[in-house]
Amino acid sequence: MLSIRPHQHSRRSFLTAGTLGLGSLALTDLLQARSLSPSVIRNKSVVLLFLGGGPPQHETFDPKMESPSGYRAMFGETQTSLPGVTFGSHFSGLARNADKLAIVRSFRNGMTSHGPATAYMASGGNTTKANLGNLYSRIAGNINQATGIPNNVILGPRAAGADFVGNPDYTKRLNPPNRLGDSWGPFDPSGSGNLQSDMTLGIATRRLDDRRTLLSNLDTIRRNIDSQKILDSADQFTQQAFDVLLNGVARAFDLSGESPTVLEKYDTGEFQIPKSVFKKKPNKAGFENQTPVFLGRQMLLARRMVEAGCGFVTVTSTGWDFHGNRFGIDDGVPCLGGAVDKAVTAFIEDLDQRGMSDDVLLVITGEFGRTPLINKNAGRDHWGGICPLVLSGGGLNMGQVIGQSDKIGGKPVSDPVTTAQLTSTILHTLVDPGEVRLLPQIPPGIQETLSRAEPIRQL
Repeated sequence: MLSIRPHQHSRRSFLTAGTLGLGSLALTDLLQARSLSPSVIRNKSVVLLFLGGGPPQHETFDPKMESPSGYRAMFGETQTSLPGVTFGSHFSGLARNADKLAIVRSFRNGMTSHGPATAYMASGGNTTKANLGNLYSRIAGNINQATGIPNNVILGPRAAGADFVGNPDYTKRLNPPNRLGDSWGPFDPSGSGNLQSDMTLGIATRRLDDRRTLLSNLDTIRRNIDSQKILDSADQFTQQAFDVLLNGVARAFDLSGESPTVLEKYDTGEFQIPKSVFKKKPNKAGFENQTPVFLGRQMLLARRMVEAGCGFVTVTSTGWDFHGNRFGIDDGVPCLGGAVDKAVTAFIEDLDQRGMSDDVLLVITGEFGRTPLINKNAGRDHWGGICPLVLSGGGLNMGQVIGQSDKIGGKPVSDPVTTAQLTSTILHTLVDPGEVRLLPQIPPGIQETLSRAEPIRQL
């Protein structure tokens, strides 16, 4: 295996690096393989920000302030840049950028159980049960051959520096068992994914933005391998695999070139869980792991990944299970909502300034929504009738609201949007379905998924 760690590489471990955890499909094989026609893969990327736990529709993008007390957004609303359209009051940055968003207020999947709903949303309900990033990798290949960046990456809080325990960042739920197999699973820089288990950065996350530490580790690996003369006898594709892999990782995780202004814009360190919450709700094991202080770093890494050519990035934000037994609407929205607003605003504005808005489709959603009625614990419970959904960029039609929910925000009353339509929108952004259908090596399950539904019409 290839682990980005000094002094841990034998000849045997390097020679197996070419497989990169891809089962029988080696990176060297990928580099030798005939490239797909440019007409198959569009020059686009998708970033899925998954709000794990079930975000409330009212306090995010559909406040329903005309509803009775107990139903409407607890903290009120803020006017967006679109006339007559408001968001929850903790989303002022996104409200300012609403002309760059498509807000879907009629999206539902009808599910209310975390595990099955998350797996369903990750896969878009396709018959292979693989998540959409896996489907993309199966079509485009695991690695961007030009840059060495994996085509399917998942960035949980631990990938950006969090020392979390258990499974608070949804990485496992978002990569469920599937019929494509582990070979096409996402690259996880935290070391808990299928692909990343064979390629660990091994650099303390607190020093992730220390360029000298990063380059020192990479240089040590190269010196060790050179001293063993491993590359001397390797064929050109093995040498190319090694160079592409190391150079791609080095570029993507080297934050030294980011300006202090950009780093500050993405910084969500201010969104700590208030100590008063711990006093109010003691003995809640793992509660501290819900903090969103690393979300800004996750979104910055996502921008760097797509800039380097990654096709599909999943970013997880955890803690959105707002029953009131842990987080409620009262204390969860200011903390988690505020972090999402700052991190996503920075991401959207950053892409815009770099001229990348049309090249990257951002999708924000969760596994389901929350009940219209606030419960006795100042929380909202699981609800499958409406799920928040916001899209940005990708060259699609932004600056609009799609569909409407009923007067209490419980179910669609116009232009309902399904998971199959969302899946189709994402995949049509990434690939040309007609061209993919001509590829004999693509499994029938993927072909069926591409033709199952039309994209969201208004986009």
